Amino acid sequence: MTPLLQVEKVSKYYGRRIGCADVSFDLYPGEVMGIVGESGSGKSTLLSCLAGHLVPDSGAVRFDTRADGLRDTVTMSEPERRMLGRTDWAFVHQHARDGLRMNVSAGGNVGERLMAVNARHYGEIRDKAIDWLGRVEISDDRIDDRPTAFSGGMQQRLQIARNLVTGPRLVFMDEPTGGLDVSVQARLLDLMRGLVREMNLSAIIVTHDLAVVRLLADRLMVMKDGHMVETGLTDQVLDDPQHAYTQLLVSSVLQV
Repeated sequence: MTPLLQVEKVSKYYGRRIGCADVSFDLYPGEVMGIVGESGSGKSTLLSCLAGHLVPDSGAVRFDTRADGLRDTVTMSEPERRMLGRTDWAFVHQHARDGLRMNVSAGGNVGERLMAVNARHYGEIRDKAIDWLGRVEISDDRIDDRPTAFSGGMQQRLQIARNLVTGPRLVFMDEPTGGLDVSVQARLLDLMRGLVREMNLSAIIVTHDLAVVRLLADRLMVMKDGHMVETGLTDQVLDDPQHAYTQLLVSSVLQV
């Protein structure tokens, strides 16, 4: 099977400081990869390089495009990369405000992404927006409300609807449950797990929360000081960590 995403020796430096170094892995269709590590471990830098928000200093990020098969997104033209970001890719920010237009209605936020891929029929756009609001558990009578009127959990669910309405194949998630209350986190995680399975989505999830990756991720990568120190099936890594740093991460959670 052809990988959906093929990451080869991706490195990013900030002067003499390592952001991430020589990270390689393959991600297959329908697979969810979790990336964990402490603050400063390089996980967010890596995610930004994979999603095209940062240009790596070296390495390749090949995506299995619909038209041309595996192509290195690092060397793609900016318009091509932007089109990927509107169609086959999606990015869920930790803070929903970074991924929403806060002065545009809930329906408008979802509709904007449809219009970015040339949807033009107002009635169809509104119907699809209503459908997606329902799928993320937002009542259709809130379609004309602005995100500023929503709770943090609702904003995050709206951001997910905005991202998934165009049927992307790969979703990047940066601490998607960070900053939310525990009860809200549980509801959001349950929703995300259902959508990932229902849509056969591939996803890369960066988080410091091992409970999140245990619930959502098929495979797990552990990062420390910009390097990948351990990787494997999620339950295997968490239940029988091999690297001393992973053992420390897991034991610190168990002691809480």
